[in-house]
Amino acid sequence: MPIRTTRHNAVEIAHETFGSPDGEPLLLIMGTAMQMVMWPDELCSMLAGHGFAVARFDNRDAGLSTHFSEAGRPGLVKDWFRAGRTAAYRLEDMSDDALAVMDALGWSSAHLFGASLGGAIAQLTAIRHPERVRSLTVSSSYAGWKRGRVNMRTVLRLMLSQTLKRYPSGREGAVQRVVDAMRILGSPGYPLDEAWWRHAAGVSYERDSSPAGGEMRQSAAAGATGDLLPRLAAVDVPTLVVHGEDDPMIRPRSAKEIADAVPGARLVLYPGMGHDLPRALWPAVVDELRAVAGRTQPASD
Repeated sequence: MPIRTTRHNAVEIAHETFGSPDGEPLLLIMGTAMQMVMWPDELCSMLAGHGFAVARFDNRDAGLSTHFSEAGRPGLVKDWFRAGRTAAYRLEDMSDDALAVMDALGWSSAHLFGASLGGAIAQLTAIRHPERVRSLTVSSSYAGWKRGRVNMRTVLRLMLSQTLKRYPSGREGAVQRVVDAMRILGSPGYPLDEAWWRHAAGVSYERDSSPAGGEMRQSAAAGATGDLLPRLAAVDVPTLVVHGEDDPMIRPRSAKEIADAVPGARLVLYPGMGHDLPRALWPAVVDELRAVAGRTQPASD
C-alpha cells in the first residue's frame, strides 16, 4: 500500500491503509518505539476482509514520521519518575497525531485498536474526543503511567540484555536486538514466530535505521501525561480490553483496572499470551473486535 504523510502542526505522520475505503474505519495504534509495520500485513488484511477500512501509522519518533532527536534521550529515572520535567511532548500530542491521520482519511470517527502504549493513546483519545471514537479496543495496555502497572523487573532485564550483549552494527544487530527482546516479552504459551519478527525488524531498520532516543521520549510522554484511570468513567463507547495472563511487561491487573473503570467494558484474558499478539489468537481477537465494533450498525461517514 502507498505510504502517505499528513501534517499535525510541525509533525509529519506516515500512514497507510488496507481494504475498501467504504468499510468501517479502524485505526491501529502501535506501542512504544514500534513502527506501524509491527501490525502484521496479514492481520491488517484479515481485518479488511471482515469489512474494516484499516489504517495504521507511525507514531511520532518512530519509523517515517517526524523524530525529536534534538530533544535528546531522557534517562530512565527522569523518564519514569520525573517525566513532566523532561518530556519533549505528551500523549495528548500523540493522540492529536492519530486524529490528524483520521482527518487526512476523511474519517469523522473510527474504531480504535491500540497496543501497549498505543492503547493508552487510544484511551486518551476516547476521553478527550468521544465524538471521534466508535469503539475502543486496547491490547496489552495500561491506563497511563503509575507504579505497579509496568513490571520494572522486566524493564531492567530487557535493558540489561540489550546493553550487556555485544551486537553487530547495522541491520544484523538491529534485527537480533528485536528478536532477543521478543524472547523476553513474547508469549510463553505460544511459539515465537522468529521468522516474522526478523522480517518485521528488518523492514523497520530499512525504514528507519537510527531510532535512538525515540523509545525513551515516547515513554516520557506517558509519564508526563499521568494516570488516566480516574477519567475512564466518562468513556461512553463500546470497549474491549484484551490482555495476556502471562504478560511479563504490563501486569494483567492493569487490564482489569481499565475494564472496571469503563462502564460496560468487556475484558478478555488469554492464558499463555505475553506482551504481543500471537498469530494463533488473531481469529479470536478479530471476532471480539468485530463484536465490540458492532458492525451491524450503519457507518455514519
